[in-house]
Amino acid sequence: MTDAKMREMEKVGGFLRLIRPLNCVMMGFGVIVGASLVSSLDFSIDLLLGFITSFTLTGASMAINDYYDRDIDAVNEPKRPIPSGTVTPKGALVFALLLSIIGFVASAATNFPDFSYVVAAAIAWTVSVTYVTRGKRTGLAGNFLVSTCVVIPFIYGSFVAQAPELSVVLFSAIAFLSNTGREIAKGIVDVEGDKAQNIHTIAVLHGEKTAAVASSVFFLLAVALTPLPWILKLVSPYYLALVILTDAGLIWSCVSLLRDYSRENTRKVKNLILLWFVIGLLAFILGTF
Repeated sequence: MTDAKMREMEKVGGFLRLIRPLNCVMMGFGVIVGASLVSSLDFSIDLLLGFITSFTLTGASMAINDYYDRDIDAVNEPKRPIPSGTVTPKGALVFALLLSIIGFVASAATNFPDFSYVVAAAIAWTVSVTYVTRGKRTGLAGNFLVSTCVVIPFIYGSFVAQAPELSVVLFSAIAFLSNTGREIAKGIVDVEGDKAQNIHTIAVLHGEKTAAVASSVFFLLAVALTPLPWILKLVSPYYLALVILTDAGLIWSCVSLLRDYSRENTRKVKNLILLWFVIGLLAFILGTF
């Protein structure tokens, strides 16, 4: 393989890492979960368009995030695509624009000519960009903005299928609380760069231990809500097995974080929590059968 070909492949890989594909897939999957909670899961063109909308707009927000965080990442994550030189700052913005256009076109085509979906997509995009450009510096308020972006696909998906129900509200609340816990933990990982950029996370303002406690509180609040869908008979017994596994994983993560809130261990916990999120998504989908 020639050097030029290797550089080209490295650049493509850099753009993929820029958007964090797993996060994009999870957000796209969130639309499917939201739809499955309110109706039988019939795969349609509108559901596919909803997935594309969520996937691409999430990718766009990730690219914009890395553009604005390039100085912070030079300290916290020097191997990220922009600080490592794999992707240029201008290239990241152009890529974000392309993904945004695809996302808005997909949302406009959903249930065409009902343009309420493109309005919802625009609101989600605005909230996400607001967090990246301004909200991130506000600490906990910024964490809430991120979690709002996380739950929007579930609500969006329920509208694609028909309309939100109590099960969607409960699942959105669980996702909001658990993601807020993860965002607070992320502040421990990024504390050095955040201090340099005057970003007021809990870890920066009150220390890593306090951030670990706050993160664990949000995780445990999320766990406390998980029995409600079963108690209220909103899901089938299939829900229980996977949600118990999710709860066990989140509780274990809390214990691990409280015992060792070092940057290295918190990074491991933060990444592992994505697995618990995926299992939680599957729990709700299985609960619809």
